[in-house]
Amino acid sequence: MNIKEQLDESYTVMTTEGAPAPFQLLCVDDEENILQSLRRLFMDEDFEVITARSGGEGLMLLAGDRNVGVIISDQRMPGMLGSEFLEACRGVAPDAVRILLTGISDLNSTIDAINKGGLSRYLGKPWNDEELLMVVRDAMQQYSLTVENRRLNEIVHQQNEELREWNNSLKARVLQQTTILRQKNEELGLTLRRTKESYESMIVALAGTVKLGGKDLFQHASNVAELSQAAAQEQGIAGDGRETIRIASLLHDIGKLGVSERILRIAPERLNPQDYREYGMHAVRGQMVLDVIEYLRPAGILIRHHHERFDGRGFPDRLAAAAIPVGSRIIAFADYIDNAVSGRSALPVELALEQAAKLCGSRLDPNLQKAFERITAAVYLKEIGKAAEAVTEQEISPDELKNGMMLSRNIYSGSGVLLLKKGTELDKFKCMAIRRFYELDPVEHGVFITIEKTEE
Repeated sequence: MNIKEQLDESYTVMTTEGAPAPFQLLCVDDEENILQSLRRLFMDEDFEVITARSGGEGLMLLAGDRNVGVIISDQRMPGMLGSEFLEACRGVAPDAVRILLTGISDLNSTIDAINKGGLSRYLGKPWNDEELLMVVRDAMQQYSLTVENRRLNEIVHQQNEELREWNNSLKARVLQQTTILRQKNEELGLTLRRTKESYESMIVALAGTVKLGGKDLFQHASNVAELSQAAAQEQGIAGDGRETIRIASLLHDIGKLGVSERILRIAPERLNPQDYREYGMHAVRGQMVLDVIEYLRPAGILIRHHHERFDGRGFPDRLAAAAIPVGSRIIAFADYIDNAVSGRSALPVELALEQAAKLCGSRLDPNLQKAFERITAAVYLKEIGKAAEAVTEQEISPDELKNGMMLSRNIYSGSGVLLLKKGTELDKFKCMAIRRFYELDPVEHGVFITIEKTEE
């Protein structure tokens, strides 16, 4: 199943037998004419409508094998008020979105329902059909995301266990499971999309999948990320813009995981037209992997265009000059430099920069030439300079991490997966991600950070 098909399943979940089970809307009211009106209103929707004449009957329905995502209840009913019924629903169907239909005179009961029943929304009677339709559709989508997040959390937990097992297995077993691992990491891109902590976890996990393409591909991605971040800083790009470039440069070649190894072993300029078209699709595939996660879409755009040329003769969209996103131009320059230094050519840094200078204005952005001339030697030859003499490092526990600290060493999980590179400045979400990974995949040592030396 491709990503689009997964997203289209917004109103279904899988039963234990594997067949899709539709979501249900439970309507509770003691007046049959009200229930009939609600049935007619939702008859064309993609979910099933079930009804009950009392709170007790509604609870009996919920206790059965049901998949109720939204509950609509009238407030004034004999035997059990709607607020009492919705409060009881929290224990039976805690994930269901609860909506109360009430008159203006029932304000105190409505407040009670909000406080005790975990009410999501209340609407006055008589209701507006269009408003009620919109409210229920949004509520059903919210329930769908809750169900999907729970399912994907289970996948993440299972995946972490499998990764630990695979790390101790023979190479043949790892290769055999590669396809499954890639599919599960695509699913990982859908998890917990509404929190930044979850996004950082997904970025780390996705970067780890590049390692499946081989040590060289993974090291290339790391080098390009380091070059791109330094170049972005030189260009005065900060905040979210630089973070997007960091993510895109780490994952710029993730689309190559779907390209034949035979094609990847040949230099692009030596490929025949058919193989070159297949190779050229990796930029688009890389964008597609990230596009399902709203937070990562800006990085996906940079990945799509990192093979555009400054003269407009690149792929996939033949953009030119300023029409190419600046992040894509930076990644393209860094990609060329690392391929020249670490790839098939294995050129010295100085010669790689000379070759890049010849391509400025045609393949590469000439406005970036000076920035890369300043940073490239420092990245590859580790010419840290005076700044390194002013700092040392200290080992601390993950619980001691604070915003603003900088890593002095790469962080690896206990099973050897790279989590964050040295030189990364920590924020709240990166600190939380490190603590979580240290719990899931323990490491024998703490986290190494840089600290300023004090004069003796």
